Amino acid sequence: MASGIQLMEKVLFRVAKKWIAGDTIDDALSSAKDAYKNGRHAIVNKLGEYHKSKNQIKKIVSEYQKITESFREWKIRGAISVKPTQIGLSISQKECLRNLTTIVEIAKRAHVFVWLDMESADHTDETIELYNTFFSRYERVGIALQANLKRTEDDLRDLINMGAKIRLVKGAYKENSKMAFKSKEDVDKNYIKLMRRLFKESNEFGIASHDSKIIKKAIQLSKKYPKKFEFQMLKGIRDELKPELIKKKFVVSDYIPYGTNWLPYSFRRIKERKRNILLLGSSLLQSNRV
Repeated sequence: MASGIQLMEKVLFRVAKKWIAGDTIDDALSSAKDAYKNGRHAIVNKLGEYHKSKNQIKKIVSEYQKITESFREWKIRGAISVKPTQIGLSISQKECLRNLTTIVEIAKRAHVFVWLDMESADHTDETIELYNTFFSRYERVGIALQANLKRTEDDLRDLINMGAKIRLVKGAYKENSKMAFKSKEDVDKNYIKLMRRLFKESNEFGIASHDSKIIKKAIQLSKKYPKKFEFQMLKGIRDELKPELIKKKFVVSDYIPYGTNWLPYSFRRIKERKRNILLLGSSLLQSNRV
């Protein structure tokens, strides 16, 4: 059994290397430099969540500090993406608030954007509450919303009304059918509905999708509603499309995860939508062509 699991992990790691920068902060910064050289922005995320060790959390905060300071030193247009449970929410809201305050103050000095990642539906209210606290202090803070959640339409309306910066994602966490849309068709339909609202009513947002249909629709909407927005895609995924979007004057950001905790993250990415497996295969073939 153990050897079977090890073999599966080895195979999955070959796939995951496509979208994971590596184990270390230097790997992440190297990927960020490569993205910027190719005309893309960078969003760096340290893998790992649900931490309860204050020493571990302190190390994560210091790594985000090094990333933001490196962006400033190298004049890279970059952002960091932080999960609340990796910086103390699993201990208490107060602990998370304290650590996020440190990260936001560092980012503010370095003029680096901070994205607040959305985790499972258990933490949606807490994450929005955290965002509301920091948006009033530092406007270069954004929040992710998940199109698979049925509540997101109401959350989106409220956040747009306060002028929030929003990254729209499909959602990768397993939720029950009372809270979430379960079929790809329903999630895609809701994503496009929410995206249309962003183009009509918001001013600064991210379209985080690898889906050609959604990207095409976003391009159409951008012609009708010219807004400040960017396409956000995982490092190494849809690399054949990114230069085309840049040529058309769209902003494209690579989402760059790094760290040793790559296995649960990669499982979520693959389980998120079957379409991701096809995109991975396509990207691997593209990268292996001479």
